[in-house]
Amino acid sequence: MSPDPAADPSPATPESADRLALPTAFPLSPLVRLTLLVLYGALTLPLPFLATATDAPVSGGWLWAGLAIGAIAIAAILSERVELDEEEIRVTYPTWVRWLRPGWRLPWAKVRALKPRTTGQGGLVYYFLDDRGQGFLLPMRVAGFGRLVDIVAAKTGIDTRDVRPLAQPWMYLLLLLFSLLLLAVDGWAIATALSLQGAIA
Repeated sequence: MSPDPAADPSPATPESADRLALPTAFPLSPLVRLTLLVLYGALTLPLPFLATATDAPVSGGWLWAGLAIGAIAIAAILSERVELDEEEIRVTYPTWVRWLRPGWRLPWAKVRALKPRTTGQGGLVYYFLDDRGQGFLLPMRVAGFGRLVDIVAAKTGIDTRDVRPLAQPWMYLLLLLFSLLLLAVDGWAIATALSLQGAIA
């Protein structure tokens, strides 16, 4: 997808003007954030209890420390924020995350194309290409993705009508449901581990 100088944009309306107003920002979708945090908890929460109950080589205390570090790392990744103004688009993170994930910025004037790439799972992601051919991944899990794409089209002239999110909301809802079911199983596993620990004591 390259800028189309011959494109004939629709006349601006108050609604479209508000939709394209800058500066603006797009945080990660709350549904995506909640789903990934619940999934992480569901996959890892029983481990320290089971390690203590079974006298595993790795102590429950070390596992709790590892889980805390993992939770901080996930929170850092999920703090992604896309900011747009009249000059550029940029992906930013809070100050405490930037040493690990510095983000990036790209002036609108340097955008030459938006190229699709197939993922290993068969989905499509998109990369901005600048005037040197360097690629910048278009964030696709933000809240208000459709509006983000509309602003990209308005600022670059690129036809973005075929650009879709990497995953639809119902997919995350389904994953969230299964994660909550897994948490229920975790509750049973933790209760069993505590009862075993009490029996041994």
